[in-house]
Amino acid sequence: MPRRTVGSVYRTGTGYGIRWPEAGRRPHRAGFATKTEARRWFSENVTPRLDRGEPGIARELTLGEFVELYLERHAATVRARTILELRKRLKYARAPFGDVPLRDLERMSGEIAGWRTRLPERSQYGVVQALRQTLEAGVRWGYLTRNPARLAGRNPQPPPRTVRVYTDEEVAAIAGELRPAYRSLPAFCAATGLRPEEWGVLERRDIDRASRVLTVRRTISSGEVVELAKTQRSLRQMPLSARACAAVEDIPPRLDTPYLFPALRGGPFDLANFRRREWRPAVEASGVAKPARIYDLRSTFASNALAAGISVFELGRIMGTSVAMIERHYGTLIEGAGADIARRLDVFEAGQGAAGGRSGVVVASDPD
Repeated sequence: MPRRTVGSVYRTGTGYGIRWPEAGRRPHRAGFATKTEARRWFSENVTPRLDRGEPGIARELTLGEFVELYLERHAATVRARTILELRKRLKYARAPFGDVPLRDLERMSGEIAGWRTRLPERSQYGVVQALRQTLEAGVRWGYLTRNPARLAGRNPQPPPRTVRVYTDEEVAAIAGELRPAYRSLPAFCAATGLRPEEWGVLERRDIDRASRVLTVRRTISSGEVVELAKTQRSLRQMPLSARACAAVEDIPPRLDTPYLFPALRGGPFDLANFRRREWRPAVEASGVAKPARIYDLRSTFASNALAAGISVFELGRIMGTSVAMIERHYGTLIEGAGADIARRLDVFEAGQGAAGGRSGVVVASDPD
């Protein structure tokens, strides 16, 4: 029985690496903090593949072939829409590099850097990110020893779109031009901050009027209604303000559909049709200044929430996004809230002074 390859750990300038013989070559992987970490990576990622007798086949895969393998495996854990989007983005890399074997692509970080500069500006980040994500899986699975898309350099995100915030008068003006079935929609969206793919399949049973809470249970993706997993992480609840409750009460009731904002025939909401047939004509007739996107109703909610003193953390939770995304897209609004923050601190400190100071156990500590 041939001796099993265990790999050889070596020291690098910043930690440890591991190399092993395979198909007449000496592939390696570095960047580990300890010898144990290097050996663990080898046993989890390389040993199983070598035991299956895959070394020769794996090293001869082209980028195009590996993309198909990656999408096939990745599809088991994500939605179909995600795979469609990845496939669309990866076609940019497959055009120039699809026939290149992975072993050659490892040494082409310079060519990838040049290719990146020729991509459409608005698509560049997503296209490069898709390639980096795919090749990183190749490194994890042992098909590559390094990720040339990462070695090609940074992949900075494009500047966020300018935030458009509607005034109450603009929301009312657009609503006034919509047919009665959709007249409450602008006020509802501006008062909840839901994404179109969320409010488009919102059902009446998702709203607890007594508790004034809305639960996001599903989304619509490429025309398919997707039920979210019933976990704390997947489902989120939105507290309903008085304005949001009023908008719900103004929605004309329909007995032929469970949806709050159904398509005209009662099925799931079709955003593309609504945008073309209802929203754009309503914006034109209302005289509201452009750009006036439907998604800007979500930005309107974020702006109003920040002005009301809701923290970035709380806002991220109820909008279903990260603090980093809130800060990235609404950073100027957060910076502009400084005066209100100072006012609330003044009120708090004045109250503490009147009460004679705080008492009890201090839980937090100053990191400095």
